[in-house]
Amino acid sequence: MAEAPRHGIIIWNELNTPDPEAARAFYEKMFGWSFSPFPMEQGEYWTIRHGDKDIGGLFPLTAPEFSGIPAHWLTYVAVDDVDAQVAAAVAAGGTVAKAPFDIPGVGRLAIVQDPTGAHMGWLTPRM
Repeated sequence: MAEAPRHGIIIWNELNTPDPEAARAFYEKMFGWSFSPFPMEQGEYWTIRHGDKDIGGLFPLTAPEFSGIPAHWLTYVAVDDVDAQVAAAVAAGGTVAKAPFDIPGVGRLAIVQDPTGAHMGWLTPRM
């Protein structure tokens, strides 16, 4: 059985983009990355692979609620209890960009903004 990621460790990087096709074509040429589709409610998510290793994801910012959000990379960090960690972040001056929610087969996730304005995903893995 694989060991669960430790609290505070970067565990995933995700490219969020309104043009997934252009992004996939670019990174395939630049790094030889391949992309495996993963269906989800909001459209198709893509797992980024380098050789035989999953190294990140590509999330399509194509739904209306993402209008105006520019393409960006988002880092995810493992946390022991995302709900408790989000409460602590708010107490420390952070804000919640997306409240904790469950992703079946993945874990519980929240998007938090630090006091400087930077966003980060916090994930309690349940894989």
